[in-house]
Amino acid sequence: MTKQEFKQKCIELRTQNYTLGEMVKILGRGKTTIYFHVKNLPKSEVLRAKLSQISRDKIISARGRVNKFGIVNQKGKSWLGRHPKEFTEWTASLVDLIAHTIFDGEINYSDVRYTNRSRALLENFREKMKLVYDYEPKRYKKYNEVITLAYNNVELARYVDIKKAELLNKITAFSKELKLSFLKAFFNDEGSVTFLGKKRAVRGYQHSLMILDLVKNLLVDFNIESKVDKKYFEIIVSRKENLVKFQKLINFSSGVRINGERSNSVWGRSLQKRDILASAINSYKLGLR
Repeated sequence: MTKQEFKQKCIELRTQNYTLGEMVKILGRGKTTIYFHVKNLPKSEVLRAKLSQISRDKIISARGRVNKFGIVNQKGKSWLGRHPKEFTEWTASLVDLIAHTIFDGEINYSDVRYTNRSRALLENFREKMKLVYDYEPKRYKKYNEVITLAYNNVELARYVDIKKAELLNKITAFSKELKLSFLKAFFNDEGSVTFLGKKRAVRGYQHSLMILDLVKNLLVDFNIESKVDKKYFEIIVSRKENLVKFQKLINFSSGVRINGERSNSVWGRSLQKRDILASAINSYKLGLR
């Protein structure tokens, strides 16, 4: 193979999204030699995703290796020695934290994430996370002012996942204070208010029917009636007596708003959900039955 033929082959393989490692096996030449011919070629999105996956796989499979900080890595252990702060006694704040990871959160192999557009809920999650982890998250801006807080730590992810399972398993036996904390987190993340003429309701959306049934059972403990719509994956609280109890015991946190910028927004402005609920309840007093 001439030099020109070799160069063209390198370029051809790169445009087909082969990595340097794969090209070494195919061409039988060193990485440095191959890289010289492809270093100025832009990486496609497919190739970038492929390289990212290879990088993640290496991290996950690494075991017993010394990293650049001189720390011996073991699978499932933080390379930087950043460990979660474990707890055995549940508090309202801890229930709130772990519950948020269930609803608008995400627990992956190597990170814990929380995504929301509400600055109040994002700050609440960041503050509560300090109860189990001393380090600040990375912030990623998404769309329509939505932000993700990402805590990149494999030990933390594994620990929070364990606590998530524990919370779901034990919440029905917890005190009413802790149950309320769970319900508040659910409706802050998943809840909305319907107030259109005579239609008044608080709704909570969740893809898990198990979670919806759990929320329904917890509401019963506070004499709040609700129904689960399995077709649309939502729980609905309606009628004045139930909405009044909901407002008094659970409600939406201050600063939690609807997105008034949506094209289908009924209100056309970003009102607080607790204010809409208050207006819905007050409408009963005005005779709107």
